[in-house]
Amino acid sequence: MQADRLFPSALHRVNKLASLLPIAAVIFLLPFGRASEAAVLACLIGALILLMRASALRTNERSARLLLALWGCYFAAALISAFGAIDANKSWSTVAALIRFAPFGCYVCWIVRDDVRLRALYFFTGLIAALWALDAWVQSFTGYSLGGHAEAQRISGIFGADDLKLGPVLAVLSPFVLWSARERFGRTGTVVALLFLMGPVLLAGERSAWLMYALVAIAFLWHEARAPARFALWVAAAAVIAALAVGIAWKTSPRFDQRMQRTLLVFNDSAQGLDAALSGRMEIWQVAAKMYAAHPLTGVGVRGFRYAYPQFASPADHFLTEESCGPGEGACHPHQIVLEILDDTGALGLALWLLGIVLALRVWRRSDANARERAWPASVALFVMLFPINTHLAFYSAWWGVLFWWLLSLWSAGLADQRVSAPEMEDRHAA
Repeated sequence: MQADRLFPSALHRVNKLASLLPIAAVIFLLPFGRASEAAVLACLIGALILLMRASALRTNERSARLLLALWGCYFAAALISAFGAIDANKSWSTVAALIRFAPFGCYVCWIVRDDVRLRALYFFTGLIAALWALDAWVQSFTGYSLGGHAEAQRISGIFGADDLKLGPVLAVLSPFVLWSARERFGRTGTVVALLFLMGPVLLAGERSAWLMYALVAIAFLWHEARAPARFALWVAAAAVIAALAVGIAWKTSPRFDQRMQRTLLVFNDSAQGLDAALSGRMEIWQVAAKMYAAHPLTGVGVRGFRYAYPQFASPADHFLTEESCGPGEGACHPHQIVLEILDDTGALGLALWLLGIVLALRVWRRSDANARERAWPASVALFVMLFPINTHLAFYSAWWGVLFWWLLSLWSAGLADQRVSAPEMEDRHAA
């Protein structure tokens, strides 16, 4: 009590940082497999504690209500699909695991209630992603990184050669790096950050990450330009720089050359060339179309794609012969968000996802300019993550789902609530 009177401001800052630690730990632990689930669990426990202390205050906050509405659409799609699932045990266990995202998201919304905490999380995320990119640069020159030796065809960075997620994760988190650079160093910082991240994203070799990063760059260029003529000029300049970067990487990196040679097979004017360029995904998508036709209403059950795959694939399907997911199983997921929703949860699931998107867009449209600016980095990250004309990781999987809900929770916290002052925040916690 005496320390509270002597050092009130210092204790308040420590309290702010301490409550952010489990939220920040989710991002910090991403490269270490399921370790980020420990941070999710800590947030869940924190949410339960806050509910017991001030439930009347918490349930009335707009950001938490928005988050729970979006979670309801996501969860209901999975729940409905489980009743007719191909593998009931897998689908029902997935549905049970999805419950954790509701208290996790509420904790983020309840804690990130002022601009100081929101900006602290943005800066921390930008710093972590920048360090991962720096580690990837080291690996591109030396062959080694904190994650070990590079994979044969592409760099893998801190995630390791057996977990090729570096490209998509850097692309999705790049808005926080660019925002942090812009806040600290102005437009020059944004340009330097764009160039700094471009190399690791290209050399990571994920074509989906290339598209996501291009969309991030376009979004930030428009955010800076604010005028069509200036935007067109900057995009043209960025295209020239990107072409030079691709040319240099093509000539100097054998790994990048191999990825480009495979990509160019798309112009081979044959179905085999197109399938090879897409790493066999044409075969997966054909099976996915058959699967949806057989289960149009509720799908095969959330996370049931791999178990239903052998029923719809040809005997010569190489995903069956290679046993990519496990004995007797085919491809792990459709690698495309729309197909994943349709196959796993059916037309009803897609309708619920579209309802969630409409709700989110409605909140965005009704928010003022300050709220949109606060949520800008998270908005861009979610946009490129969900961009439908691309390939994707599985949104109902444990790992990608954690990142998705971390971003969505931060977006809800930044956009939906009116900011509160530090004294008011302290009063709420004291309640």
